[in-house]
Amino acid sequence: MPHPTSAEIAARIEELYGASLNDLDAHAKDHPPGMLAALLGSHDQLAFAEQSITVHRQRLQQLVHPERQIGTHEVSHILDCARRLAEAVAVRDTQAATTQAVLQSLGRTPAPQPPTTSAPAAVPAPPVPTMSAAPSR
Repeated sequence: MPHPTSAEIAARIEELYGASLNDLDAHAKDHPPGMLAALLGSHDQLAFAEQSITVHRQRLQQLVHPERQIGTHEVSHILDCARRLAEAVAVRDTQAATTQAVLQSLGRTPAPQPPTTSAPAAVPAPPVPTMSAAPSR
């Protein structure tokens, strides 16, 4: 199953909170840490992992280009680049799965309704003690 991309996660966060990522990021910086800050942090880590995958894939393609000679010195660079690429893929997969699970557990709630300006409800009067018809002693 393919994991959602950072763009798909960003769209879901925007849909959930009803604002753009830039606005949400500014809002999160002005408020104490919470779910929004956690989601934005997860999105940033996912985007960074995707960027890292692209960079390491391109570098690996350069290193193993068919017209390039691969000597003993280049082998260590190829192995290091492949390891970094694998780490970035693992981070992306983990971050995407976790963020997607959290987003699926959340739902947008309707905006609270403003209080109506109707007359306040009548407060019931306290009960009045009843008098017994029998004479007291």
